Amino acid sequence: MARLFGTDGVRGVVNEFLTPELAYHLGRAAGTHFGKKKDHPTFLIGRDTRISGSMLESALAAGICSVGGNVVIAGVIPTPAVAYLVRQQGFDAGAVISASHHPSLIHISEPTRQAEISYAVFFL
Repeated sequence: MARLFGTDGVRGVVNEFLTPELAYHLGRAAGTHFGKKKDHPTFLIGRDTRISGSMLESALAAGICSVGGNVVIAGVIPTPAVAYLVRQQGFDAGAVISASHHPSLIHISEPTRQAEISYAVFFL
């Protein structure tokens, strides 16, 4: 697992390393992990404006839902807003698909769990 997650989440060039299949499997893993503590955990997913964001967002959501999780899609939203909303609205976890300050081909997954940045399980 350490080879996937760095200090800022999962990084990679879209459709080379960071594929929809990987996003789907990360979603399944996160849904399974959070599903151990609560049946049908609810995730908030946000993203930046890059074109590939919606593709990865959909794959991640599909993976979560495939193991019984629920997903709320926030759409284009700043990372701090996802962190705030996770805590404020009582989501079980959240994820942001964002390349931050990197070139548009790169996406970084920045997971959020209970308003703290936690790169241990997820996420795109």
